[in-house]
Amino acid sequence: MALKMVKGSIDRMFDKNLQDLVRGIRNHKEDEAKYISQCIDEIKQELKQDNIAVKANAVCKLTYLQMLGYDISWAAFNIIEVMSASKFTFKRIGYLAASQCFHEGTDVIMLTTNQIRKDLSSPNQYDTGVALTGLSCFVTPDLARDLANDIMTLMSHTKPYIRKKAVLIMYKVFLKYPESLRPAFPRLKEKLEDPDPGVQSAAVNVICELARRNPKNYLSLAPLFFKLMTSSTNNWVLIKIIKLFGALTPLEPRLGKKLIEPLTNLIHSTSAMSLLYECVNTVIAVLISLSSGMPNHSASIQLCVQKLRILIEDSDQNLKYLGLLAMSKILKTHPKSVQSHKDLILQCLDDKDESIRLRALDLLYGMVSKKNLMEIVKKLMIHVDKAEGTTYRDELLTKIIDICSQSNYQYITNFEWYISILVELTRLEGTRHGHLIAAQMLDVAIRVKAIRKFAVSQMAMLLDNAHLIASNTQRNGICEVLYAAAWICGEFSEHLEEANQTLEAMLRPKVTTLPGHIQAVYVQNMVKLYASILQQKERSGEKEGAQEITQLMIERLPQFVQSADLEVQERASCILQLIKYIQKLQIKEVPVAEEVIALFAGELNPVAPKAQKKVPVPEGLDLDAWINEPPSDSESEDEKPKTIFHDEEQRHSRHRQPEIDEEELARRREARKQEQANNPFYIKSSPSPQKRYQDTPGVEHIPVVQIDLSVPLKVPGMPMSDQYVKLEEERRHKQKLEKDKKKKKQKKEKRGKHHRHNSLHTESEEDIAPAHHVDIITEEMPENALPSDEDDKDPNDPYKALDIDLDKPLADSEKLPVQRHRNVETLKSPDSEAPLVEKKSKKPKKKEKKHKEKEREKGKKKEKEKKVVEEEEEKKGEDLDFWLSTAPPPASTTQPQSEPEVGAAVVPEAQEVKKEEREEREEEEDEGKKSSKHKKKKHKKEKDEKSKDKKKSKKKSHHSEEETTESVQNGTLDDEPLPPMSSYRLLAENPYIKMTYDIQGNLQNDSQVTVSVIFENKSTSFLKSMELNVLDSLNTKMLRPEGSSVHDGIPVPFQLPPGISNEAQFVFTLQSIVMAQKLKGTLSFIVKNDEGSTHEKLDFKLHFSCASYLITTPCYSDAFAKLLESGDLHMSSIKVDGISISFQHLLAKICFHHHFSVVERVDSCASMYSRSIQGHHICLLVKKGENSVSIDGKCNDSTLLSNLLDEMKETLSKC
Repeated sequence: MALKMVKGSIDRMFDKNLQDLVRGIRNHKEDEAKYISQCIDEIKQELKQDNIAVKANAVCKLTYLQMLGYDISWAAFNIIEVMSASKFTFKRIGYLAASQCFHEGTDVIMLTTNQIRKDLSSPNQYDTGVALTGLSCFVTPDLARDLANDIMTLMSHTKPYIRKKAVLIMYKVFLKYPESLRPAFPRLKEKLEDPDPGVQSAAVNVICELARRNPKNYLSLAPLFFKLMTSSTNNWVLIKIIKLFGALTPLEPRLGKKLIEPLTNLIHSTSAMSLLYECVNTVIAVLISLSSGMPNHSASIQLCVQKLRILIEDSDQNLKYLGLLAMSKILKTHPKSVQSHKDLILQCLDDKDESIRLRALDLLYGMVSKKNLMEIVKKLMIHVDKAEGTTYRDELLTKIIDICSQSNYQYITNFEWYISILVELTRLEGTRHGHLIAAQMLDVAIRVKAIRKFAVSQMAMLLDNAHLIASNTQRNGICEVLYAAAWICGEFSEHLEEANQTLEAMLRPKVTTLPGHIQAVYVQNMVKLYASILQQKERSGEKEGAQEITQLMIERLPQFVQSADLEVQERASCILQLIKYIQKLQIKEVPVAEEVIALFAGELNPVAPKAQKKVPVPEGLDLDAWINEPPSDSESEDEKPKTIFHDEEQRHSRHRQPEIDEEELARRREARKQEQANNPFYIKSSPSPQKRYQDTPGVEHIPVVQIDLSVPLKVPGMPMSDQYVKLEEERRHKQKLEKDKKKKKQKKEKRGKHHRHNSLHTESEEDIAPAHHVDIITEEMPENALPSDEDDKDPNDPYKALDIDLDKPLADSEKLPVQRHRNVETLKSPDSEAPLVEKKSKKPKKKEKKHKEKEREKGKKKEKEKKVVEEEEEKKGEDLDFWLSTAPPPASTTQPQSEPEVGAAVVPEAQEVKKEEREEREEEEDEGKKSSKHKKKKHKKEKDEKSKDKKKSKKKSHHSEEETTESVQNGTLDDEPLPPMSSYRLLAENPYIKMTYDIQGNLQNDSQVTVSVIFENKSTSFLKSMELNVLDSLNTKMLRPEGSSVHDGIPVPFQLPPGISNEAQFVFTLQSIVMAQKLKGTLSFIVKNDEGSTHEKLDFKLHFSCASYLITTPCYSDAFAKLLESGDLHMSSIKVDGISISFQHLLAKICFHHHFSVVERVDSCASMYSRSIQGHHICLLVKKGENSVSIDGKCNDSTLLSNLLDEMKETLSKC
């Protein structure tokens, strides 16, 4: 045995270690692959030995080879062997190799479960540490499920080294096994207050990463994170916490008021630029979440902008980039604060770093106004001429078009100037955005009718000079503008001054070199031109001229018939035959112009981009079914002669190899070099990119065209955009003078009267009237098209499964699938008191007498109320609402008078409402648990009573009973008139405008509701430019037009003269409907009267009640009974005292305000039904006593039912 050990150690002396392998690879550069294959053979021999040290050395070398790109998956079992070594140095090598090459598809990974569990429970902290580190790289759903409890136990380890690693790996476990999040979260929360700063930092990192995608689930941790933020000195922890607060603030605006002061202190005090940047970012998020237009926080915005200016002016390019990035966020909400730094942003356009120039361009997009649009575009055009490299130049071109076309050309006051800009952009060579310019030309010509004559004249000029543009015929190149030019000249040919000249330009032989899709448009539109010319000739009696133009078409069209493009060929052939037929008619002197022009009558509206996708499939059409019978296997076997012939041909071709001469070889070699030179993915041997560019074959063969300098370089007739800048300045100056004259007259007439907004009499944005009107044409959609797609949602998003409510108590089914003694520790949490409440609530179920049960319930309610008050006093430190409401907001100390409503009034009200809701829900849960058994008995008794009553009353009043049931369902009664009811509620009002709203759901779309808002002008002024904006929550978002930001408002599509009201509808998308929601919003508008124009804002809160998600749905009594007996519904009930109205009026109120329908009614008892837009069934049993009403409800979702009953209680208490 001793000899064997000595022999093994001697053999090891001659084994290659990792250093030898690396040295050998460096020494064998010429035959590296051959040397490595020899080494792999040696490694395979080493892995067959019994000595673990030899195996570990072999695996170590394999790890290095894997880094070089070699596959080592064949050694997976040997890696597991090394992982199971008792010596730490070997074990570490095994885990390193596993972390590099193991993945979910590795077959042997299931064998590692017990080994990893053994290492996790090792007394050596380094064995545990290396197991945790390795597992984080190759954890699978099965490993996460089996080891979750072991890792969770390590979170309470005595060593901070292990605790830190265990906390961090839990993030990977949550991603792979989301069911472990709820059981593990209490332990993870404890680690936020761990004495070791490393563990604390790890816990902050994990929670912040989880909250980044699903912030609403972590709102309850805000007090704890606030404490950490104000006490921690670790900049990286502060950055993470501040980022988290940035995500939480939009969900809870009250949180923003607490954050403003500490964040501004940090901005003032910190010298770390990374922390400064995150603080500024979060302050921006806070100010966005607070109601718009609050003057108290203008100082905070100014501070942020000043600090960002310092970042932008810094010589460090990274800081400059971050400064511009944060400035773009401020721009969305406070554009005026950023616009004052326009000079600095324009300087950034001259920066040598392209990414900074692009970020500055994004900022310019938001800084544009009617006043400065022409100036900014002029500067950008100068940069286009100076730009080096097509990428940046193309980006400039895109940004110029985006800036001008944003918000339906809102900032363009002179469209002749814009057309001239687009025409100037056609002079760019090498651009790949020709289709963008073409799309804009088409859009402007279609939408702005007043500009069509000018646009047609410019497009005709482009067609006349097409030879200058058609030199670059690559797809999406600048030649794409000829597509738009041809279409505009054809569609609006009545505006052409020299139609004959344009038609001749379109029939030139050079046109056949253009891409096929452009030629097709040429052919189609030259017929429109021909029809227009033909009509003119016939009206003026020029028969010879008409025949000449027909002859010209017949002579020139054959060149298009011979086109290689099938579309061009087909169109040209059809049109040629049509014109030949017209020529025959012309010879017979038959007038044909009116008939030809009728072929193109009517305007073409644009089609929506997703129209084709939204065409509904007709009933009975199966797109996957075969049109003809599929070919059978026997048919393919019958075709053997063909395959035999093919095989023979292949056999002959193998024997016959044509001899290739030297010229052919040289030609092929040259072609291969050319292909390699043009292939951007081919790695060339030349070290210098400049030299590679110079040595590229074929450059010297490019023909050089001599330019005759007597020919002007500018396209003749093309307007220069600069002249329009001067014209626009003159036009605005005239407008201003006219307004000044009017104001002077008004001052003379109204001397002594005080004007309210004198500062606004300077020329504002709205005072600048555009020279042309823009028609907003809605894009056409197919009939019965669905309103939206859900294509943008990623079904494979791993964070979707982690959207879990962490505040609910743990159920038995959610315990981790491991041994019992480990689970008991993990589930120690404040929520463990829930089972006790359930046990207590089960006792009174045995009581049978009703009056005793009622007394018991009343006593229980009082005890419960006391208990709730005591629990709230104990948990005041952790309760978010209490934390947000107790401390006064920071702004109130400096300016107590400016914010009394927000700081003092709103927060306590919200707190009281939430307390009341909490108490009521807990009471209702207890009542539901107590009465869940005896209510079934009651329901059976009631059914029996109903059947008896029906038998008695059948003889007397069968018809009258049906009539009363119908009338209650409709909300009206024949014998007793109902009071007037309106579903519209007040949203907000001020001296100028009053807003009322109603919310309707739609069963066809389970994620959308429509909010109808009636705007009523209460003033004697004219209200215009109304824009409604709502601050989205995580659950509910306003549906904005495509391309709009989440901060953009939606323009109200009408203006309001004095005393007029009108209605507009807004669509909101939502995810969950089980809770009521409130969204903050603002209506901004301009009040125009004789004194001038003033900007006004009206803030409001849009309340989405649970009843607004219900849709009145009729239900038959049989279906209603089956629904109740299914056992899938949760139960709850309420009782309202002091009801004096009749039962008929009571049911009518429930039907009208809460969208229910009456299923069946007997005396003072009625069953009612409704359905939510997401398919929840809600069943009610309403019973009227002498002065009270009890409502028993059943629903698929207990939360939705509880909230609905709360709303009903509020409605009925007002009766």
